[in-house]
Amino acid sequence: MNNDALIALFDQQAQGYDQHWARLAPINHSLYLLLDSVFAGLPQNAHLLCVGAGTGRELLHLASAFPGWRFSAVEPSAAMLAVCRQKAEAAGISERCTFIEGYLDALPPRPVFDGATCLLVSQFLLEDKARIDFFKAIARRLHPGAILASCDLAADLDSAEGEAQLALWFKVMSQALPTTEALAKMRQAYRQDVAVQPPAEVAALIRQGGFTGVTPFFQAGLIHGWFGQRGNGEIL
Repeated sequence: MNNDALIALFDQQAQGYDQHWARLAPINHSLYLLLDSVFAGLPQNAHLLCVGAGTGRELLHLASAFPGWRFSAVEPSAAMLAVCRQKAEAAGISERCTFIEGYLDALPPRPVFDGATCLLVSQFLLEDKARIDFFKAIARRLHPGAILASCDLAADLDSAEGEAQLALWFKVMSQALPTTEALAKMRQAYRQDVAVQPPAEVAALIRQGGFTGVTPFFQAGLIHGWFGQRGNGEIL
């Protein structure tokens, strides 16, 4: 799926997105609990970059957990970003936020941020080089030592274990996608439109993108999370 088609899909889903996935909220809650600890060492006045901010769920959580932080939310879907802005205004945190419609290239390529989130975003880049370049683009905008928390779908779908994990995951997904047709479309998308790779391979891509100490910190079904630090060297 190309960028325009992906944006159109998220534009279409934006208004009902959070409600649609509400039954899977416990996964988000457990992820956010761990995110608090991943980012606990950042400065009290940290500036966080939210890449692919969507409707702003992690932004809202982190803004509540760290009241001195500022946020820059980058999101290519205008409709998703509008929901994010509305939620930030309703929560009274919009003055701490900058909203950028577009991609990372809309930001200056210099170190500005103390940390970054990238949740279920890089998986839509199907080529390894594009995925590495994406992580490099994040790294260029982080101070050395800044922390990235990245989550993506990951599994070895060509193994028996991966197939068993996938079967279990679709049982979980059936709570939000109750029709057989919807589940079949998602299964097809995992093979064609989403780069579902073994977890070790995803971690290696993050390292090649300029991050050190890449460490798994979260797993719920097929969703895996890693954190790492922006290295001290120049990102080429």
